[in-house]
Amino acid sequence: MIITDFTPPAGMELVYQRPESLVDVQTHYCPGCTHGVAHRLLAEAIDELDLRERSILVAPVGCSVFAYRYFEVDSCVAAHGRAPAMATGIKRVQPENIVITYQGDGDLASIGIAEIIHAAARGENITTIFINNAIYGMTGGQMAPTTLPGQKTTSSPCGRDVESTGFPLRVCEMLAQLDGAAYIVRRSLHDVKNIRKAKKAIVTALKAQVNGLGFGMVELLSSCPTNWGMSPQQALSWIETNMIPYYSLGEYKVIDAVNALD
Repeated sequence: MIITDFTPPAGMELVYQRPESLVDVQTHYCPGCTHGVAHRLLAEAIDELDLRERSILVAPVGCSVFAYRYFEVDSCVAAHGRAPAMATGIKRVQPENIVITYQGDGDLASIGIAEIIHAAARGENITTIFINNAIYGMTGGQMAPTTLPGQKTTSSPCGRDVESTGFPLRVCEMLAQLDGAAYIVRRSLHDVKNIRKAKKAIVTALKAQVNGLGFGMVELLSSCPTNWGMSPQQALSWIETNMIPYYSLGEYKVIDAVNALD
């Protein structure tokens, strides 16, 4: 049950509560996984922009497959990697709606890499939230397109060998080169300061879609304590120490019209 009419005791001010766009249920995510943080940020952004009744969420296969259970918005599930293609169809037949894909790196950067590249190249007016935890989470911790050089996974027990498997994909850097991209940003969820920056980026990405400016994506560096074999706190530190040096944070493509929104 979502409590929206709670009155704090005398002398106290209510400053934090569950967003209306987030369902009051326990999620299936592992302890310390930052999917939950990303969910809350997206729900808060939807609420603040009053988009709940217009939003349609497209969840793919992966850890995020049950996202439709956690958001109080219309939702659907796409085949593995095909969320941008499904979102394109939805947006074109219902352009007044706000269409959001919520995708992990195994989904977006592997089987779905063609879909995300061509959606950005066409300038589809959709918003993608890209969760990058450098590993396949749901299927057992295999090496992903974003796995770092030398990083150990269940399918690279000696560490990723770039000579045989190539280098990790930097998705923001790739998509920023495409003319149809309007807003491409990479943020992190490893501490409060960066979580606040991530929230601002998500709000801006949704504003860009509301104003019909083209394709937008917010990449979020995230933790996977279970498959990394770490405690939640160790995993957050690992993002800062290992992921950020390779996946630099920042704005990779911001067209003038997006800058004008602020």
